[in-house]
Amino acid sequence: MEERTRAYLRGRFRDYYRRTELTPPPAANEREWGFIPWTESPGTTMVRHRSLLELGDLSEFLVRKRPRHVYFSAGRFRDPSASSMSEKDWQSADLVFDLDADHLPNVTLGEDTYAEMLATCKDALFRLLDFLENDFGFEELELVFSGGRGYHVHVRDDNVRHLDREHRREIVDYVRGIGLDFDELIETETVAGLGRKTPTERRTLRVEGGWGKRTHDHFMAFVDDLLELEADAALERLQEFDGIGEGKAQATINAARNNREQLESGNVTVHTAVAQLAERFASKAVERDNAPIDEPVTTDTNRLIRLPGTLHGGSGLQTVRLQRDELDAFDPLVDAVPETFVGQEIAVDVTDGGTVELGGDSFTVSEGDQSLPEYVAVFLMARGRAEKEKE
Repeated sequence: MEERTRAYLRGRFRDYYRRTELTPPPAANEREWGFIPWTESPGTTMVRHRSLLELGDLSEFLVRKRPRHVYFSAGRFRDPSASSMSEKDWQSADLVFDLDADHLPNVTLGEDTYAEMLATCKDALFRLLDFLENDFGFEELELVFSGGRGYHVHVRDDNVRHLDREHRREIVDYVRGIGLDFDELIETETVAGLGRKTPTERRTLRVEGGWGKRTHDHFMAFVDDLLELEADAALERLQEFDGIGEGKAQATINAARNNREQLESGNVTVHTAVAQLAERFASKAVERDNAPIDEPVTTDTNRLIRLPGTLHGGSGLQTVRLQRDELDAFDPLVDAVPETFVGQEIAVDVTDGGTVELGGDSFTVSEGDQSLPEYVAVFLMARGRAEKEKE
């Protein structure tokens, strides 16, 4: 990035901060703060180990320094400005989750557009929230669009702030479905069989919530689709599974058809073939329903995370704090465009053209000197795809 481009972005970031009132996180004085300035070096230089007391008034600091990126720590410390983590004296930390579109398994880099990647990331966010709200029952959640490639979730319930790394790792494993064992989803009950002297065991898949419900939902959707097929097609569909031949496939169909209500209640002991088939859907539930979070972010009790309300220096978009009921309608490529950059055009030299979807419009940008809406130009300059045209 050339110096005139950096100077322009520094100036416009300052203008944004002059017009913006930011809300700091809870216990802001107990957190470490850091920022990345606009520097000439190709890499990024993080200035960290600062307390809010050292930075001074946050709004004045942002106007004065107009940084490229701004962060605060998930951790709370007795001395947040100490130069080593041991000297900071850790007290507690928010439980933070990061979803990054670049790391999602169903995103294809180089093929998916930025808009498509962000849409996929929002779908993953809804899955994560299902775990946090329904499986764990967390209530103090802050949702944030990162301004770049995804979303952050800050959990601030009192009962999680003192968790160590290992306990946070267990939460990561749960939402990722790592090590999920089908037998752990089963409740075993000894029942007296009608007309039998010897009791039998009934194995029931837990369907009231958690991974049991997710597994059951996928299994029952498959069963219902199976029962709607013609006989030959149903047999063929079941034999696509390893280890299921024609005989076991027919037994499965018969058992499913005759015991639909019991299967709906979670009883998977109606037939051995059915139980074996149901077990396969635990891995399918993990594949389809897990939340593909950036694991080190959640386990790191000292992690620095982007400050909501600030600008992302790699896109020029706002880091947006979201209410839960706003999430459905939120469009990051419209709602995170700063008003400061709307309403005027500027001249830039585009070095990497292509399609840009931003502000509710799609722009086909060619290489070379041209005039563009400022929010598009800022986006391209921040991403290293354009330089500010010489005056």
